[in-house]
Amino acid sequence: MSGVELWSIADITRRIAAGEVTAAKILTDTIARITERDGELGAYLATDFEGAQTAAALVDAMRSANLPLGPLAGVPIALKDMIVTKGVVTTAGSKILDGWSPPYNATVVERLRAAGAVIVGKVNCDEFGMGSSTENSAYKKTRNPWDATRVPGGSSGGSSAAVAAGLCTASLGTDTGGSIRQPAAFCGVVGLKPTYGRVSRWGIVAFASSLDQVGPIARSVADAALVLQAISGHDPLDSTSLAQPVPQFSESIAAGVTGLKVGLPKEYFAGEIDPEIRAALDNTVAALKEKGAEIIEVSLPHTELALPAYYIVAPAEASSNLARYDGIRYGTRADASDLLDLYCKTRGAGFGPEVKRRIMLGTYALRSGYYDAYYKKAQQIRALIKRDFDAAFETVDVLLTPTTPAPAFAFESKATPLDMYLGDIFTLACNLAGLPGMSVPCGLTKNRLPIGAQLLGKPLDEATLIRTGAVIESALAIGAPP
Repeated sequence: MSGVELWSIADITRRIAAGEVTAAKILTDTIARITERDGELGAYLATDFEGAQTAAALVDAMRSANLPLGPLAGVPIALKDMIVTKGVVTTAGSKILDGWSPPYNATVVERLRAAGAVIVGKVNCDEFGMGSSTENSAYKKTRNPWDATRVPGGSSGGSSAAVAAGLCTASLGTDTGGSIRQPAAFCGVVGLKPTYGRVSRWGIVAFASSLDQVGPIARSVADAALVLQAISGHDPLDSTSLAQPVPQFSESIAAGVTGLKVGLPKEYFAGEIDPEIRAALDNTVAALKEKGAEIIEVSLPHTELALPAYYIVAPAEASSNLARYDGIRYGTRADASDLLDLYCKTRGAGFGPEVKRRIMLGTYALRSGYYDAYYKKAQQIRALIKRDFDAAFETVDVLLTPTTPAPAFAFESKATPLDMYLGDIFTLACNLAGLPGMSVPCGLTKNRLPIGAQLLGKPLDEATLIRTGAVIESALAIGAPP
C-alpha cells in the first residue's frame, strides 16, 4: 500500500488543511486501490466515484478559500449497504431490493457529509444483516484480506474487509448481535458498536429495531473515535435516539488505564475457545496490568441464555420489519398492470434461505398462543441479562472478553445454521442489554489470522472503551494484512 492509503484520519485532515495534499489526490489513490484489489476481494456492491469526486472537489475549494474544514474533510468512507444513500443503489444485500435508488439519505450519511467525508460507495453484507460471514449476500462473496479462502465475518463483512485492505479509510457498519465487532475481529481492524440510541437509526434498513445500531469500523481506535464523534447525537427523526450530550471521544485516548478496573466475566472464558485466542487474551490482560489496570473476575450468570433469547427476539422483530418487502414498493419490479400477480410471485421469493429461516422463526414465536411462551419469555431473559451487566458495573469500569471463540473460518465450513449462530456467543448479550462494545486487534494466530479482544462498557461510556482499546492497540498492534 502507498503512504496515502495508510494515513490515519488525523493525518489526512491535517495534511489537507496544511495544503500538503489535496482531497482529490487522496480519492484518486483510493479509487486506484479499489480498482486494483476489489475484483479479487469483492467488498463493494456499488461505487459512487462521481459523487465522491464532487465531494473531494468541494473540500479542496473550501481549503483554497480558507474556509473552515470539517473533522473528516477529505476522508474516504464506505457505507454498509444497509445504510440508505440518496441516488446510490441500496440493496441490503438482497435481490428483493435490487436496483432500488433511495430518494433520501440516512441521518448518519448527512452527518458524515457535513463533517466533510468523501463517500466512495456501498459495501457488501449478509442479506438484511442476517449472517456472520457475508456468505448470505445475494450478490457475491467478500473475501478476508488476510486469507482469501476465509470469510471476512458478517454481517458487516464488506465494511471490515474494505478497511483492512485499504479500499477506504473507515467505514460504517450495523450491529444487531455482533455484526460490527465480529467482522472487525476477523479482519484485524477496530469495530465499535455504540450504546443503543447514541447514533440515529433513521434511514437504516431495519433488521431488529430494538437491537440494531450503527457504528464505525476503522484501522485504529483514534480513527473510530473521530468517526463516532461525527455521527453521534440526538436525531428527532428517530424515536429511539437519546437526547444526551456527545463527549469529545478522542480526548479520552490519552487517559490511559491506570487505576481502571477491568472485569473478566468467568462465563466468557469457561467454554470452548481456540487456544490461540485464549493466549492472545492472556497477553491482553498482561498488557493492561502493566499499564496500571486492576483485573477483577466477575460473573454474568445468565450469559448462557443470551443465544436462545437473541434468536427469539431478533427473528420476531425481523418478521415484522420485513413484511413491507412485498415486491411492489421497492426494487425495480414495477409493472402496474400486473401488481397482484407480482405480489403473489415475489412475496418471499426474493429472500434468501437465511432470511426466510428467520422470518419463519419470528412469525412462529409471535403467533397467538406462542407469544408468552417464546417472545415474552425471551424479553424477560433480556431483562435478566441487563441486570447482570448492571451488577458487574457496580464493581468494574469495563469488561474484557474474546470477541469470537475462533478466528476467521473457511468458506462453507459451517455445517448447520446453529454452528454459525454459536460463533456469535460472545457478542449477542451486548445488544440485548443495549451496551457499547468494541473489538480491538490483540494478536495473530500462527497462520497469521487476526484475533480480537472485546470491550464492553456502561451505557453511554464509549469513552472508557476508547481509552482501554487505545492501550491494547499500542501494546499489541498487529499491522496490516499482506
